[in-house]
Amino acid sequence: MLTTVLLVVHLMIAAALVAVVLLQRSEGGALGIGGGGSGGFLTGRGTANLLTRSTAALAAAFFTTSILLSILAQQNRAPTSAFDRPGAATAPAAKKDGAPAPAEPGRGGILDKLQPPGPAIPQTK
Repeated sequence: MLTTVLLVVHLMIAAALVAVVLLQRSEGGALGIGGGGSGGFLTGRGTANLLTRSTAALAAAFFTTSILLSILAQQNRAPTSAFDRPGAATAPAAKKDGAPAPAEPGRGGILDKLQPPGPAIPQTK
């Protein structure tokens, strides 16, 4: 529930940040909506200061919600290890005399899947 609410707030902040950035006066790139000709709704030093502060506040809120969402996602995930997965490689069992046991053919490895089906290859001792 908390993750959903935080995600909705995060998306609203992102949309507001895009809008505020587009409202700023462009400096020659002609990409800003608020810039351009003289006169108009958003002109002057005070508005530029307001848009700069709004951009900074929205950017800080965006980073904060991003970090909180990543923390919440990490808490909901169970820790995993390569050794806990089924089919993980294990150490070969040792014989009674201490020598390692030979690898058994057909244990389901990738090389067994690549070999064409046919008679089993006899092992030499």
